[in-house]
Amino acid sequence: MQLDQGLVFMSDTRTNAGFDNISAYRKMHIWEAPGERVITLVAAGNLATTQAVLSLLDDRTRPTAEREPSLLNVPSMFQAARLVGDTLVSVIEQHKGSGQSADSAFSATFILGGQILGGPPRLFLIYPEGNFIEAGTDTPFFQIGEMKYGRPILVRAYDPALSFDEAMKLLLVSFDSTVKANLTVGAPFDYHFYRAGSLNCGHVGRVEADDPVARSIADVWSEELKRAIESLPDYKISDSEAAPSCAFGSSAFITRKVSTSE
Repeated sequence: MQLDQGLVFMSDTRTNAGFDNISAYRKMHIWEAPGERVITLVAAGNLATTQAVLSLLDDRTRPTAEREPSLLNVPSMFQAARLVGDTLVSVIEQHKGSGQSADSAFSATFILGGQILGGPPRLFLIYPEGNFIEAGTDTPFFQIGEMKYGRPILVRAYDPALSFDEAMKLLLVSFDSTVKANLTVGAPFDYHFYRAGSLNCGHVGRVEADDPVARSIADVWSEELKRAIESLPDYKISDSEAAPSCAFGSSAFITRKVSTSE
């Protein structure tokens, strides 16, 4: 999520290969060169693919790989996005020997964000094909993985002027809505709040399943949502108990049994 204050990231830690094989893995990874760059990568998709991509990107940051492009030496966030995209395509190509294609079970998607000295904070969504798009005024936040349940809340409540504290509440409510609707998403939730221009890691942490503040936020949200529904104006159906069967303005889509005489 892109805010006036900086960049905000949150990810769950649940992966699954069926409802009887659920595990927890960290999906958020951060590279930092204090005073020079901070880069955050969030993964979703096939676990083997995402782990291979992350391992390759991490290996390239080690002293023995100084001549190779890495997230710690590329000159811009755009080049960082290209590096992640190219690495992702390379890993998926290696998996194709099994007969799978990039849009199959081996696919993965990434959100990349951060800032490199001399440039502004930037946020990218990287697709399995290696191409990517950048966040902007019209698209200020990205989601990957299971997104349909939590997205409406973000669409309604997002504001670039949100403080980090307000953004945290919004994200927790969004994730809580997803967790309640989909068992493949679950706590702990990792988060990273990066303040624009700081060029240091900032606020990094984890929200556990039994976190009292997170639970309170979820409970209050549920109660306030019920109150909001109750406060809405009634949409009157009929005040008459003697309303005719299937009364409606148009019967074009109602099929009725018609009796015929012999």
